[in-house]
Amino acid sequence: MSTSPQDPSTGASGGWSQPQGTPQDAPPGAPQFGQPTGGYPQQGYGQQPGYPQPGYPQQGYPQPGYPPQGGPYNQYAPYGGAPGYYGAPPAQLATWGARVGATLLDAVIVGVPVLILFFVFLAATSTSSTYDPNTETYTGGGISALGILLIVLLYLGALAFELWQLYRQGTTGQTIGKKVVGIRVIREADGRYTGFGMAIVRRLAHIADGFCYIGFLWPLWDAKNQTFADKMCSTIVVQG
Repeated sequence: MSTSPQDPSTGASGGWSQPQGTPQDAPPGAPQFGQPTGGYPQQGYGQQPGYPQPGYPQQGYPQPGYPPQGGPYNQYAPYGGAPGYYGAPPAQLATWGARVGATLLDAVIVGVPVLILFFVFLAATSTSSTYDPNTETYTGGGISALGILLIVLLYLGALAFELWQLYRQGTTGQTIGKKVVGIRVIREADGRYTGFGMAIVRRLAHIADGFCYIGFLWPLWDAKNQTFADKMCSTIVVQG
């Protein structure tokens, strides 16, 4: 009976056997079994280099549910159902009586001094006329050139004061009268102040309110207490 040849190194019989070796048998510099190759460090499962992990907010971007940083233009914005910026409550509409009171105060502030100074200048710079019985005519008299100049300057000063009042209203929402009463003018859309230019436009738009004074009375039954000028300029008057 013939027998299978034996491997001289192991003495095992039958077929080719799996070579046996140890790490010492590998040539120098060869990678060992189970060790990474290529010289690159391996990352653990689920860890990606250079990418933010979910669940942690990143710097520099607003998170959902939080308002962007930076203050509102005023504490009365915005008007109409939505809460004000940073939790400020919606502003309350000004009453018709408060609006009338503010208008009267502004008129008195500028009107009374102008009226008094007008009569003072007129009396100080005017001369009486003389009557000539032969011709039955009056000669001379009237206001002097100085008086005319003073009155012109008076009216220019009143105009400058009115423009300053409109500037105050455009940048703070209040004239002097409105500040005393405690009301202010804002834009209906976002609650911001109108600006100087729109304050002038709104004043000119009050011409439409003057027809039979219907526009000035309109806030008595209007849902937003607006005059015609308010509706044309998209403004409202609120308390505060």
